[in-house]
Amino acid sequence: MRIYSESDEETLRARKLLKDWAHEGFLTRAQCVRMEQETTSELRTTNIFLRLVLLFFTLIVVGAVALLFVLVFLKPSLDQTTSGFLVFFAAVCYAASEVAVSQARLYRYGIEEALALCSIGFLCVGLEIGFSSGGHYLTRDFMVGAAGAIASLWIGHRFGFAYTFLAAMLFALLLPGYWTSSHSAQHVIVAMFYTAGLGAIVAARSRHRFDYLDDTYSPVEAFLWLGVYLAINLQLSSLDLLEKWWRGIRTATEFSRLFYWTTWVLIWCLPPIALTRGARRKDHLVLAVGAITAVLTLVTNKPYLGWPRHTWDPMLLGILLSGVALVIRRWLARGPDGIRNGFTAKRLSGRYKQLVDAGTTAFGVIAPEHITPASQSPSQESRFGGGDSGGAGASSDF
Repeated sequence: MRIYSESDEETLRARKLLKDWAHEGFLTRAQCVRMEQETTSELRTTNIFLRLVLLFFTLIVVGAVALLFVLVFLKPSLDQTTSGFLVFFAAVCYAASEVAVSQARLYRYGIEEALALCSIGFLCVGLEIGFSSGGHYLTRDFMVGAAGAIASLWIGHRFGFAYTFLAAMLFALLLPGYWTSSHSAQHVIVAMFYTAGLGAIVAARSRHRFDYLDDTYSPVEAFLWLGVYLAINLQLSSLDLLEKWWRGIRTATEFSRLFYWTTWVLIWCLPPIALTRGARRKDHLVLAVGAITAVLTLVTNKPYLGWPRHTWDPMLLGILLSGVALVIRRWLARGPDGIRNGFTAKRLSGRYKQLVDAGTTAFGVIAPEHITPASQSPSQESRFGGGDSGGAGASSDF
């Protein structure tokens, strides 16, 4: 059961579409004002920038409170008492996130998200500490992975956070090692997990074609497509990845010959399937993942075949991608009114403009020196600037 009602979710979705259409000039000011009055909601929302700030500071405050309690009231050691406290604090954080939504009516406000994420983090750290003292490390990893995956899936379903489904996918990577030590079997198990999830999402989206759940399931499906691809691409699972790519070293010795070449066939088959799925659903995220996996297939093909890499390979790949983009753009532009089968090369919506702005801002905060060049100190070897007034420096060096 989702914590937000269906009417509230649909209202907020309608308001987002309304702002998008008004920004692009599809609606007049009078029409926008009239429709805004019909899409009022009791939920409290904020912009992406304040949401990230509140998320960050809530994480800091909750983490500081937990650490202070451990240092003051508990012995700062990794024992069962600390483990039990962290699990208890995970339950408190989850209850606080429920209260923040049900009482304060927060929606993507950052605070309730941070509390929910803290509940997952405290639960996993508590289990990690609890099983590290006496249990085997495989049992510990399995319990942490299973608990983290279940908690992430529940919170993603309960609150509608798509990124917690990605966290569940990462936790699932800890499970196969408990059942088998074979690397081939581990890849197959992870791929089966992701494929099962993908099938469930595809079946669910068929019943929610034009409602708010379709927007929620879209990034989840994109994550699962990418996860299935990464699970079967053996060239993307090595720690010394860059060295192997550059030297053309194959990982065939780690796997059976049949399994190795089967995955090579699959990485060529999966991108067209994802692209077709995204085109039929007109899903930008799935289309993007299909394009990304297609590029990754081209990049990893030489290492798969054991061919040497050259310094001009990235240049050839860039030329190929630019040519494909130009051909598709021209093909769409030559259609009736620049449209073919519901696709156009023109930008019709600024739906993802907020995400681009947020990414640009975050990049500027993390690496400002890449955007604003550092001020250069004057060179000590410069001999200019010693001229006297009226003499143009006649009494100095120049």
